[in-house]
Amino acid sequence: MPTHQGSIRLFRLAGIDVYLHWSWFLVAYWEISLQAGSYTSLLWNVLEYLLLFLIVLLHEFGHSLACRQVGGRADQIVLWPLGGVAYVQAPQRPGATLWSIAAGPLVNVVLAPVLFLLSMLVGVPGAVQASPDAYRLLHTVAWINVFMLAFNLLPIYPLDGGQILRSLLWFLLGRAWSLTVVTILGFVGVAGLVLLALWIRSPWLGVIAAFILMNCWKGLRYALRLMRVARLPRREDWTCPSCRKAPPAGTFWMCARCRNAFDVFETQAVCPHCSTAYAAVRCLECGCDSPLPAWSPSDVPPTLPTPTNLQEPPT
Repeated sequence: MPTHQGSIRLFRLAGIDVYLHWSWFLVAYWEISLQAGSYTSLLWNVLEYLLLFLIVLLHEFGHSLACRQVGGRADQIVLWPLGGVAYVQAPQRPGATLWSIAAGPLVNVVLAPVLFLLSMLVGVPGAVQASPDAYRLLHTVAWINVFMLAFNLLPIYPLDGGQILRSLLWFLLGRAWSLTVVTILGFVGVAGLVLLALWIRSPWLGVIAAFILMNCWKGLRYALRLMRVARLPRREDWTCPSCRKAPPAGTFWMCARCRNAFDVFETQAVCPHCSTAYAAVRCLECGCDSPLPAWSPSDVPPTLPTPTNLQEPPT
């Protein structure tokens, strides 16, 4: 997944930083060059490509703002050659996750009639002859928006359609099994995309299939980890302030300094091997970081050691 490292910060809007990955420029040059000749001027090709990514950006803002609406965290969007990635951390509830994911495609749904109406207005007799490039631009962008919507809604994880399906299954199967089912379906979808890429000889579709494959494998590993965590004995006197789940009892947290595993609740968030203190504890259920006092135990001391850094739970 692209990150802000190696990316250019474009602007900040509504508390969300928007970045553009350096590889975007290389692919943009290649794509625009391939389409040269479709308009009377290359500037129209550039404008078409910019409008394409404006739609992508609006789509990602849909995800981010919806995530915030349900109490989640969303403060970064990265644009790259395959589209965009909104870094969102929705509350670990199926309804909240469903809305955070569905809001992105809903942006494309709203844009579809607007773009087609504009292309119809520019396409009236007389206007087409006066500005054929403008008509072609709006007509092309309108259909690109529809294609993006249709492709994104394929029930293949991690596309929006796959994540929407996962959220719906979450109500019935639970968090771990819903993710397991959609990642397995994602592997089937990858096979179909690879065959299609070979048939139509599309290198880009092959790249997208590889990207989906990596995310399906990552998602399946995470689902299996969730299943292992679900079977562990619990510390019922502690509760995650985010997902309200009791943490497992055992040495499942790893110190960032000495790489030794320890139980953060047993040691009051201090590594017993090197004495490194931690500001927050990461929940193995939802992945959220919360200060130890926020876990609401019955016997938390009034003061805790000064923390240093956070460490992700071992996989």
